[in-house]
Amino acid sequence: MSFQVACATSVIGPAEALKVELVNGEGKNVPVAVVRDTDGTWHAVGDTCTHADFSLSDGDIEDGTIECWKHGSPFDLASGRPLALPATRPVPVYVIEISGSDVLVDVDATL
Repeated sequence: MSFQVACATSVIGPAEALKVELVNGEGKNVPVAVVRDTDGTWHAVGDTCTHADFSLSDGDIEDGTIECWKHGSPFDLASGRPLALPATRPVPVYVIEISGSDVLVDVDATL
């Protein structure tokens, strides 16, 4: 697979996230949280908390992390690692690129 347009850069401000569904090389839908952190850096991570089936894009973004709104586990946006319980498994981190006014994500390429 290759990069896909996830959204326009204009729809996500600093410290905001958006859930998008992209299709991987196997034809399966992949929920992705496209995140712009408090510094304005762009990230793409798996949108589903690894502790329970809740959308990370509904959580708070602060200091390079996104926090699951349900149980409070923060995930590092650069590595996907959980930084506190109850989550113990990382979320995938996808390759992201900004091209003009588009946010592109490759759900078949993880960091």
